[in-house]
Amino acid sequence: MAPSAILPEFVDVVPQKKDNLGLPGPARARLEKAGVDLSEGYPYRPDRPLYLQDVYALRDYDREYTDAGTRADPKKQELLSAAKEVKHLTAHIGTEIVGLQLKDLTDQQKDELALLIAERSVVFFRDQDLSPQRQLELGEYWGEIEVHPQVPHVPGLPGTSVIWPDIFRADFGASFRKPVGTQNWHTDLVHERQPAGITHLHNDTVPSIGGDTLWSSGYSAYEKLSPEFRKIIDGRSAVFRSAHTYLDRENPNAGPKYIERTHPIVRVHPATGWKSLFVNRAMTDRIVGLDKAESDVILGYLFKVYESNVDIQVRFKWTPGSSALWDNRVTMHNASYDYGGLEPRHGTRVVSLAEKPLFKADAPTRRQALGLAGEDD
Repeated sequence: MAPSAILPEFVDVVPQKKDNLGLPGPARARLEKAGVDLSEGYPYRPDRPLYLQDVYALRDYDREYTDAGTRADPKKQELLSAAKEVKHLTAHIGTEIVGLQLKDLTDQQKDELALLIAERSVVFFRDQDLSPQRQLELGEYWGEIEVHPQVPHVPGLPGTSVIWPDIFRADFGASFRKPVGTQNWHTDLVHERQPAGITHLHNDTVPSIGGDTLWSSGYSAYEKLSPEFRKIIDGRSAVFRSAHTYLDRENPNAGPKYIERTHPIVRVHPATGWKSLFVNRAMTDRIVGLDKAESDVILGYLFKVYESNVDIQVRFKWTPGSSALWDNRVTMHNASYDYGGLEPRHGTRVVSLAEKPLFKADAPTRRQALGLAGEDD
C-alpha cells in the first residue's frame, strides 16, 4: 500500500462490530461459501497500531529462504501444458494463463508458476474459484506470510489483507481529487528486513468500468539506463520507509514516525539471476552516502524511468474472480481509482516474504541473459 502521505499519520483503529459499509454481494457469497464468520463484522481491524519499536521487532532477524522458482523446470512443462492458453500481454511484462484453477495446482506447478512470475513479473488468472483459505495456503507455499499490524484482514485469517477501497473512502474521505493511497507507483512492504516476494491479489468484486491496475518492469527499467549510468547506481543502497507511521514509545510526543530499512537500489532475483531496478517514488526516501540534493536528482530520474516508459508496463482490466500474482522484487504497481467509488471493488491480498535484497555486480540484465542485448546495452 502507498504511504500515509495519503492516509492519516496515525489512526487509533478499533475493532468493527458490524458491517457498516455494505459488503458487496459477490464478496459476501465468496466469504460465506468459505465458512468465514461475519457475525462480528467485516473486516477484522487490529485493536490499535503498534509502537515503532514493536513493528521494528516484527521479523527482525534473518530467515532462511529458498525461492520456489529455483526448484522449477526452466521449460515449465507441467504448468504450461495444463493450461488451455498462455497469453503474453506485452513483450516485457505480463502473462495470462487460461484454463487453470490456482487451488488445484500441484507443488511442481507452484514451483513453475513462481519461476514464470519471476520471469514475466506478473501473471494473471481469470474465473478463479478461490477461497481466502486456499489463497493463504498458496502464499505459504512460497514463503512466510506477512501479517500487517494495521491493515484490516479477513476474520480468522491473519495474513489475508482486505483490499476494499470503500474503507478508505469511508475512513479517510477518498475522492476524485484525493484518491485512495494505492493510486501511487509503489512496491509492497519495502520496510521489511526481508521484503515482499510474490503478492497475490484476488478480486471477487470489480467495477464495470475502471479500477485497472498497472505494473512496470524493474528488469526493463534497469535496461533503459545507459551502461555508464548503471555504474553510478550499482552497489548503492537507499533508505526505504513504511507505508504507515507509528508512535515512538520512548518519545510519543515527537509524533508519528516511519519504519526505515536500507536495501540496494539494484537487486538480483534469485530465480532468474537478472538485475532489476529496485526503487519506488512512494517509499524510497534517500540514497545512502549522497547529499539530499544529489539523491533527489538521481532518484527522481529513476522514478521517471520506471513510471513514464509505457513500453515496459502492462495494464490489467479486472473481471470478477480474477487473480494477479506479481513479484515485488522486480516490479512496481499502481491501482487506478478512476471509478471514484461509484461501484464496489473488493479483494483479498496475500504477500509471501522473500530474501534479503542482494546485489551481484556480475549478474546480467534480462536482455543480456536472453540474448536480446544490442551494442548500446
